[in-house]
Amino acid sequence: MQFRTEIPVATSDFQIDYQSDLLLLGSCFAENIGRKLDYYKFKNKVNPFGIVFNVVSLEKLVDRTVHQKYFTEEDVFHHNDLWHCFEVHSELSHPNKEIFLETLNQLLDSTHAYIATISHCLITLGTSWVYRFKESDKIVANCHKVPQKAFTKELLSVAQNVTSLQNIVTLMQSINPKVKFVFTVSPVRHIKDGFFENNVSKSHLFAALYQAFDFKNPTFDYFPSYEIVMDELRDYRFYDRDWLHPNTVAIDYIWECFSRMYFNESTLLTLKEIETVQKGLHHRSFTPESEAHQKFLANLQEKINTLVNKLPHISF
Repeated sequence: MQFRTEIPVATSDFQIDYQSDLLLLGSCFAENIGRKLDYYKFKNKVNPFGIVFNVVSLEKLVDRTVHQKYFTEEDVFHHNDLWHCFEVHSELSHPNKEIFLETLNQLLDSTHAYIATISHCLITLGTSWVYRFKESDKIVANCHKVPQKAFTKELLSVAQNVTSLQNIVTLMQSINPKVKFVFTVSPVRHIKDGFFENNVSKSHLFAALYQAFDFKNPTFDYFPSYEIVMDELRDYRFYDRDWLHPNTVAIDYIWECFSRMYFNESTLLTLKEIETVQKGLHHRSFTPESEAHQKFLANLQEKINTLVNKLPHISF
């Protein structure tokens, strides 16, 4: 007897390996996968401008980056003792305007160069709900705790999502025709919008992906993170204490599914070797001066040297 619905995870036509260069963009779920990629020493960059939940804001950043439209004083504002930009996350905000602008433009240059070299772009869609700043009549990526009365809230239509998604792909392909795209919808529910409203929001994202891309085309792929959490892991023991975000167990399981889908046997073997080293580096001996521990350290260093010789980009 089977007591749960298992989401079929088929092997993808375009594999990810240790020679791949990955760019992850979108909601906080992209950060979860990014941390796994970091731990296992894949070459990747995650949300250089911070978390972005909606595709209109993501399109705006990609357009700015591809065309190298540098940030200027007109793009920033001062609020609560910090300089902010409505296009980027609050984690980048800074008390010094000049340093803030310099940081943003350095990120723009490095991200432009990186997009030109990437093999895969993984995009996680978070929500169709957006906030429009009344003064400029522009959709923002982050409100930066500016009073809510300064914004209007609206729902992106399926057509608006489709347009932004297709524009993101076209923009990236303009400087890197070979990049492949993996799309997924974040399993995190935005219940502050309302339970019904969250479902409408997610449905617009699913419909937009379905209309925007032919997933039989080898350039595009879909990873079912939302479906895995909602169907396979439909139990609150797989959630954090807010009962909304997947917990460590859930993220580990999603990572296993991701690995089965995108890593071949050789990549999985290297991944296991790196995991062994990582666990060894985190091991704390009660007798660090003992002969046994010194042998353990020598053996660990030998494993590190072997991996670094095979994959020079790796560092521990």
